[in-house]
Amino acid sequence: MQAVGYNGTEFVNFEKPVTDPLGFDLLVEVRAISINPIDAKIKQTITTKPKTPVILGFDACGVVLAVGDKTTLFKVGDEVFYAGDMTRDGSNAEQQLVDERIVGRKPTSLDYDQAAALPLTSITAWESLFDRLKITPADKDKTLLLIGAAGGVGSMAIQFAKQVIGINVIATASRAESKDWCKQMGADIVLDHQHLAQQFKDNNLDTPKYILCMGVPDDYFDQMIQVIAPQGSICLLANTQQAYDLNLLKAKSITLVWEMMFTRSMFQTNDLVKQHELLNKLALMVENGDIRHTLTQHLNPINVDTITRAHQVIERGKMQGKLVISNRITQ
Repeated sequence: MQAVGYNGTEFVNFEKPVTDPLGFDLLVEVRAISINPIDAKIKQTITTKPKTPVILGFDACGVVLAVGDKTTLFKVGDEVFYAGDMTRDGSNAEQQLVDERIVGRKPTSLDYDQAAALPLTSITAWESLFDRLKITPADKDKTLLLIGAAGGVGSMAIQFAKQVIGINVIATASRAESKDWCKQMGADIVLDHQHLAQQFKDNNLDTPKYILCMGVPDDYFDQMIQVIAPQGSICLLANTQQAYDLNLLKAKSITLVWEMMFTRSMFQTNDLVKQHELLNKLALMVENGDIRHTLTQHLNPINVDTITRAHQVIERGKMQGKLVISNRITQ
């Protein structure tokens, strides 16, 4: 099969043998992929030329071509979507092997392009809100602060927070168009990224019980401690660039947690199938009209040029929603 890999300097096209699926694996014909910041971050760690180009890609939608001997959830011909496993080859290829326990059925109301925009950001947002911060329906009257909410994860976090819980959502964004996007997703209030404590004071806003930070924590660590309610919880996604004094969390008894959606697949946890269940739940929510897709930019076809261009867009850090590449032109 044809695949697009990164050789330490640039993306290249190369031929890779197709392997039959074994165990829980599905062999999927990839119809559409989405590019995420994690793709760019991993690419930047490849500083020497690998023996074989590295196949990136952590979002895909396609059709099952073959199944392993332990599979029970899917059959040949099923339309699926998933975020993959960072310990294995990614989705920037004609075909991909993926464990069925992290795969969901594609929403019937979406095309391949639209569906490919959803898996990674949806899993990250859902796990952040409900597995890490442990927000429940009892928190409906509380406030959730989403820092850097106009991107893919923020777009889904706003929707889940409003549709599943109905919690008050305060989002942050930097540009007028980004603020408008957050409003479209359902945010109650949108603030600027900086001077959060002052904005909360000036607007007489409720202090947030929960904070999900999607930006680099270094830019917001002190601000989050200032604005969060006593006994509140903060969830981080990105790596910090410096060390912090965790004693600063003590006075307010703040809980600090991390989310990494690849944890379950990396460590083959006993609850690995929860990601399959989540993606199926997401598909149903989309079909019921509760959740909208977040595709905002589209390129075609899937090749070296479009993947290179997509990475350039992502690395500028100005994305609203998601960028998808597929082998068809969206009408």
